[in-house]
Amino acid sequence: MRKGPLSNELVRAFIIAAHGDFEEVKRLVKQEPALLHSITNWGGDDWEGGLGAAAHTGNREIAEWLLERGARMDIFAAAMLGELSIVKAIVAIQPNVIAAPGPHGIALLRHAQMGGEPARTVYQYLESLTLREEVEL
Repeated sequence: MRKGPLSNELVRAFIIAAHGDFEEVKRLVKQEPALLHSITNWGGDDWEGGLGAAAHTGNREIAEWLLERGARMDIFAAAMLGELSIVKAIVAIQPNVIAAPGPHGIALLRHAQMGGEPARTVYQYLESLTLREEVEL
């Protein structure tokens, strides 16, 4: 059991690695498993964790690896991974999430786009909601 907080430097190194350096992610999590749940505020209310970093950059392999080890799924990761049922369930109870900014202000629709072909149905679903919202205005 860990005693004391993680250092900001370690958390930031992990999150930077989660943008695309899978070997470094694995090394850091092996060194400190608590990094799975770490987040940082880059400033201006820009919160990001390792899963969020992998999600907005489309790094499926890193995202799935983090989830397998206990990272907490969120709608942005679900969108990138093509988890339509999760995205629909969250949107059903919190419709405004469609416009909520993810890490670095990146939109939910963009996360789905970064998921490529496996996330196509999520992208189409979110796009249809966005278009419907524009028509209703």
